[in-house]
Amino acid sequence: MLLRLEGLSKAYPGVVANEDVSFSIKRGEIHALLGENGAGKSTLVKTIYGLVKPDQGQMALNGQPFAPSEPRAARARGVAMVFQHFSLFDALDVAENIALGMEHPPKRRDLAQQIREVSESYGLPLNPNRLVGDLSAGERQRVEIIRCLLQDPKLLIMDEPTSVLTPQEVDTLFNTLRKLSAEGTAILYISHKLDEIRALCDAATVLRLGKVVGECTPRDTTAREMAELMVGTSLKTPTRPPHREGDVLLDVTNLTAPAATPFGTTLREVSLKVHAGEVLGIGGVAGNGQDELLAVLSGETLLPAGHIRLDGNEIGQLGPNDRRALGVLAAPEERLGHAAAPDMSLTENALLSGRRREELARNGFVNWPRSRDFAQRIIATFDVRVPGPDVAARALSGGNLQKFVVGREILQRPRVLVVNQPTWGVDASAAAAIRQALLDLAQNGAAVIVISQDLDELLEISDRFAALNGGRLTAPRPTHGLTMDQIGLMMGGGSEHKETAHAEA
Repeated sequence: MLLRLEGLSKAYPGVVANEDVSFSIKRGEIHALLGENGAGKSTLVKTIYGLVKPDQGQMALNGQPFAPSEPRAARARGVAMVFQHFSLFDALDVAENIALGMEHPPKRRDLAQQIREVSESYGLPLNPNRLVGDLSAGERQRVEIIRCLLQDPKLLIMDEPTSVLTPQEVDTLFNTLRKLSAEGTAILYISHKLDEIRALCDAATVLRLGKVVGECTPRDTTAREMAELMVGTSLKTPTRPPHREGDVLLDVTNLTAPAATPFGTTLREVSLKVHAGEVLGIGGVAGNGQDELLAVLSGETLLPAGHIRLDGNEIGQLGPNDRRALGVLAAPEERLGHAAAPDMSLTENALLSGRRREELARNGFVNWPRSRDFAQRIIATFDVRVPGPDVAARALSGGNLQKFVVGREILQRPRVLVVNQPTWGVDASAAAAIRQALLDLAQNGAAVIVISQDLDELLEISDRFAALNGGRLTAPRPTHGLTMDQIGLMMGGGSEHKETAHAEA
């Protein structure tokens, strides 16, 4: 046995994150940690990695007491972690980033050689001299993984490792993890993608409301059975009754915008039309212009070239507040810092976005009771697991903050909603609820644009699909009957780019 947890408990004001958690991980085992948002997964792995001190319980690593006071102590005992959000500096190269994560980095030449050897031996080749800002999301994850592997870990913790990867990159990652497992490295794997859990993991421990509620062998358990064990009830599949397509609400023509940062993507002659009652899905590998497209559509970036029309009226030069007043709302991918102010309460974050459409302020004075009621309504409607609306945004788990951010926009009854990665990092039940809310919004006459790297999600809820590649948008095609091969061509800039980029009504 490599790691044993016995009776771990951790409470915060108003919430018990972990309660009497006990389970074990064997050497060389790929062990899944499952649970819906707020189940206590993050607190538990942070305890193992030395970021959180438990109130009760104990751990043993290799048969010896294990109670790391900080991540450095955990790494010294052979525990490494790849976080869901990358901690890399764009302006530094691969070797410099890796050196920053090492206690005693070797000389540059020696480190570069180690990076090449280790990355190639595990099928994750990296050039130590490349700037991180020029890397794809998958290549950035390789940097994080190689940084861990250079520590020769006995236990590797991975939090949502495939959320920004293409299917091909997922296959490469899984081959690497299987090789590590065969060499005796244990892997604690957190993911909401249950089909991946079934394909990869040897065992699974399920948390619900901070407690262990079950264990299973993933390959012998269906994804639905695991999801229902996580939530404690039957899982609802999003449904959508037949609908009639309405008039064009949003009409974008020849949208061209330079990258806002040196490592961004320039948008080139993007054209699309979205009708009332329609969901347009936009797919693509991370870093191909998704953030830039949302910024231009939301008004964060004013349109330098091209046209954006709402009901035939030009809005390309209106800022975010004026577009919101007209009913054009957006939820960006980056939850903490972009979609929500980390140190502000949920009430204050609800006010920032909903001030005009929810009439939360008048004549320069904030109506705090009304703002608090709006935040409370978001929490209740979207099952945000939090003690109350006065909690700071940064205190929420990633999935719960995602539910709050998306719910905040949906409840403002937008005419057009643009959302990037709506279910990133949320559990199966919450993802189904968010997708259903987006479908309901369209059913009520809104035009919805969903930008996502989850192709299954886009195929499930979209009426038409388009792909972003290098800042260009393919011609949208009806989702019904679209094959993965066709989608792969569209995402990779294949034959689809020979078609016109204009989406006709």
